[in-house]
Amino acid sequence: MSRKLSKVLKQSGVIPYRVNNGKVEILLITTRNLQHWVIPKGDIPNGMSPPASAAKEAWEEAGVIGQVDANELGTYKYRKGGKIYRVQMYLLPVEMLSEDYPEASKRNRQWVEVATAIRWIKFNSLKRILKGFFEVKSHFCALQDTN
Repeated sequence: MSRKLSKVLKQSGVIPYRVNNGKVEILLITTRNLQHWVIPKGDIPNGMSPPASAAKEAWEEAGVIGQVDANELGTYKYRKGGKIYRVQMYLLPVEMLSEDYPEASKRNRQWVEVATAIRWIKFNSLKRILKGFFEVKSHFCALQDTN
């Protein structure tokens, strides 16, 4: 009896965030079918680093540009179509938000406070990463809010 081993496919993604009026906000996007709120993520192309791939996905899926923090924030796994994916997560402080980007017509996007993002996100392991992000960022967000 042979058992098929599932290969874990690697992806990377970002938590795009900004500080607005002293509060940390996260930019969530919808899945292409508009059914779930998610963060920008995708497969890591050969020859591209996970942070660079995450930045590319942030542009294509959410229309945001910024300098991805190369320190991995955490990972989470999910299943889709019988496959297992492992997503390496990074922070992206948003420097520019564009109205014209590759998947603008395929997704919605929404700035929300972290507590709302945690409620809207489907995957518990991603919720855990968001909670950890919020605990760290909430301590110094007032220092960053110089606008």
